[in-house]
Order: sequence, then C-alpha cells, then structure tokens
Amino acid sequence: MTTVRPTVRAGDDVPLDTPRIPAREAAERELSDPAYHENDPNLLQRALDAFWDWVGRLFDSASTATPGGVLGFVAITLVVLALVGALWWRLGTPQRNPATSGSLFTDRVRSAADHRAAAEDHATAGRWNEAVQERMRALVRSLEERTVLEPRPGRTADEAAAEAGGRLPAHADELRAAARAFDDVTYGGRTADQRAYQRLKDVDTALERAKPHLADTPRGAAG
Repeated sequence: MTTVRPTVRAGDDVPLDTPRIPAREAAERELSDPAYHENDPNLLQRALDAFWDWVGRLFDSASTATPGGVLGFVAITLVVLALVGALWWRLGTPQRNPATSGSLFTDRVRSAADHRAAAEDHATAGRWNEAVQERMRALVRSLEERTVLEPRPGRTADEAAAEAGGRLPAHADELRAAARAFDDVTYGGRTADQRAYQRLKDVDTALERAKPHLADTPRGAAG
C-alpha cells in the first residue's frame, strides 16, 4: 500500500517546505547580522586562544609519549630546567661580581703583573676577547700601582681612561681607544682579534714609560 504524503500549503499558495539551498542562504544572511557578533572575542583574543590550544595539544602529546604520563613529563621538564639554570649560572650569566654594573675589575684583587700574565696566556690560546680584557685591567692596575690613578672600586674602563687621560694627556686618545675596545668585547658583543690585542699591549707598554703631567706649582710655594 502506498502512502501519499499531502503537500501542506499556507493560504493554498506558499509551500511550507523550503528548499535546502535557499534555506541555508537565508540562515547565512541572518547570522551575518552584526548583532549576533557583538560579544565575539577580538582578533588578539582569538590568536591567544589558538596559541594556548596549541600549547595544550603539545603538552598532551608530550605527556602521552613520556614514561609515567604527565608526572613523568613534568619531572623531566624540571630536570632540564635545573640543568639549564646550573649551566647559565656556571658560565657567569648573570655574573656574581661588580662587572655586571660595568666595573673594570672583579672582586678578586690582582696585580698588574698577574693581569699581564693572564692576558698573555689567553693570547697564546687565541682567546682574544679575554686577552683584551686582561690587558686593559693590567694597564689600569699598573697606573694605580704607580699612583697615577687612585685605586677606586667599581671604576669603569671609560672612567679610568678619562682620569688617566687627564694625567697623561699625550696618551688620552690611546686610552679612550683602549677603553672602547674593552667595552666592545665585554658588553657590546663584539669579537676581538690579534691586532686589537696588540694595539692594547702597545698602549700598556708605552704607558709604563710615560710620566704623568703634574699640576702647576701654586704661586708662592717655591722659596
């Protein structure tokens, strides 16, 4: 027996059954109304949501692939972070001495001869950055030992060059260049070479023979 489904019409003219495609288009037009999107998250929020979803999926994947599941993954992560922190601290970043603030010397007091010997050792090994640093320290320590400069903790290379340049005006330009070379390799991320070290070594040698400029004798002091 065949059942005949009658077509129901409203007002005997318009069918109640709407074709599929026109219905979808009508729904899209309705949903495009801005009133439906007033509370939607902005672009930044959507980007952050997508990022954290990605992090969550990455974490889930890593935890399932790690022995022990989530706890095992967390334990391994903590071990890796501890190793990275230990290496970072061991390599001196951040440094645990006044050099982090730009001072020329570290806490350990060494003689000019000690700094020169260290500089030569670094130069022999081709460690030109360290050689430049130690030679600059030797230069300034030598001036302190000769009382050309007054020993002062926390002095920077630039300050030492400026003060020494006032006492040794003939070498003021060389002192500024030496301080700049020290700052470049210590704080500027640059790499020194043999020529840079040799220039600093020549300045150090020249300053050993230089006589400081004495202040004028006050009038009436001579008898």
